Amino acid sequence: MNLIDVYVIVVGLMVGSFLNVCIYRVPRGRSVVQPRSACPHCNHPISALENIPVLSYLLLGRKCRQCGAGISWVYPLVEALTGTLFYLLYIKYGFLTPFWVNIVFFSILVILIFIDLFERLLPNVFTLGGLAFGFVIAPFQSGEFFPNLGPINLSTVLLRYVDSLLGVLMGAGFLWLVAEVYLRVKKIEGMGFGDIKMMAMVGAFLGWQHTWMTILLGSLLGALIGSFYIFVLGRGAKYELPFGSFLAVGAMISTLWGEPLLTAYLSQF
Repeated sequence: MNLIDVYVIVVGLMVGSFLNVCIYRVPRGRSVVQPRSACPHCNHPISALENIPVLSYLLLGRKCRQCGAGISWVYPLVEALTGTLFYLLYIKYGFLTPFWVNIVFFSILVILIFIDLFERLLPNVFTLGGLAFGFVIAPFQSGEFFPNLGPINLSTVLLRYVDSLLGVLMGAGFLWLVAEVYLRVKKIEGMGFGDIKMMAMVGAFLGWQHTWMTILLGSLLGALIGSFYIFVLGRGAKYELPFGSFLAVGAMISTLWGEPLLTAYLSQF
């Protein structure tokens, strides 16, 4: 591991620290900019030395230095996860444009994973905001424009926008259709509209092929973990699972390893 690898991981850890702020504050309708971070139990302002990603959590013994209240394990997990994801994206793309596009995408997905996990909520600021951003920058997922700065191939740009639009329609349309059929058959709502908006965002970033794979992977994860909750933990068939979290994990897997997975799947036919 060289200095650039370390730099990417450290930046990811620092971004993860900010994602923690978003995860905690956005569902509560609070600003992510101010006031500065503080202990949720005693409101002790967290100093810079107390806010070093992962390291401060360990050095403080997982407790607030002021009141001794426990610090949630979620904070270092989000930081470590974000650092790891940034590094995996760097391994795949280097510093080509898909790296910069997908660190934004993955940051949004990390936020949505944990908000949905704890709040069963997928805020519009991330789903719809991500949808707009993902569609606008869709051509840069190809990695063909920078760092060469050569002439832009307009046909390639158009194809990327078409692929992004098809991804939006597939992601949102398929989940909406499933939700509508389930509602008409079971007479109960089986999927929140937040999941539909989230998959529209995923489609804008990934295009239709990886969106299809995301739905497949997310559904498999949901089925496996749902079965565990129902049959092992005895939560009951009506236990509300964070399907958005599973879809987000599926989108990450599809982004990082979608090509070999798709090739392996199609080779079976």
